[in-house]
Amino acid sequence: MPTLSNHLQFALVALAMVLTPGPNMIYLVSRAICQGRMAGLISLGGIALGFVVYLLCAAAGITAIFLSVPLAYDALRIAGAIYLLYLAWQAVKPGGRSPFQVRDLPEDSPRRLFGMGLFTSLLNPKIAILYVSLLPQFIQPEHGSVWVQSLVLGLTQITISVSVNAMIVFMAGSVALFFASRPSWQVIQRWLMGTVLAGLAVRMAVESRR
Repeated sequence: MPTLSNHLQFALVALAMVLTPGPNMIYLVSRAICQGRMAGLISLGGIALGFVVYLLCAAAGITAIFLSVPLAYDALRIAGAIYLLYLAWQAVKPGGRSPFQVRDLPEDSPRRLFGMGLFTSLLNPKIAILYVSLLPQFIQPEHGSVWVQSLVLGLTQITISVSVNAMIVFMAGSVALFFASRPSWQVIQRWLMGTVLAGLAVRMAVESRR
């Protein structure tokens, strides 16, 4: 099992990632506003299934890396730090897009909603990086099975992401209206997320391999 400290730190990373605008959030907000909360929740179900697919694939891959190629840890660590810095820049750069700038979407059937949610999740580079590059930083082989630690941390990320995204679906209309009428709050939100992500990137870059 992961230590309490590592578990809490990974939970913070997962929370920062889900609060950072990305394909999943933009799709869910747009879908919920254009077609209603139920459509947003069905889409979220597809996104959650995408998380599970990544989790199972990553857990097996991470186990193999720790057992056979320990030096790959450093490559994953640096790649993860670079990507977090990229997300931080995307959050604060001039003209950055807010996820609450809604796209017009046509109405779709529940089956298509679920499929589009799954498709969006599987093609989301942020989720791929989270599982392939960030999750390994919080696994300590000396504290037990790498496979079990991967599953526990992955399920933590899924729980946090689904919970936050569900709240976003329910509040999408109100939040979009709030940000549309208060542009300065969009700037604050973007800089707050950028600062958190940059801090996590620095922590990861300077951490030596365990």
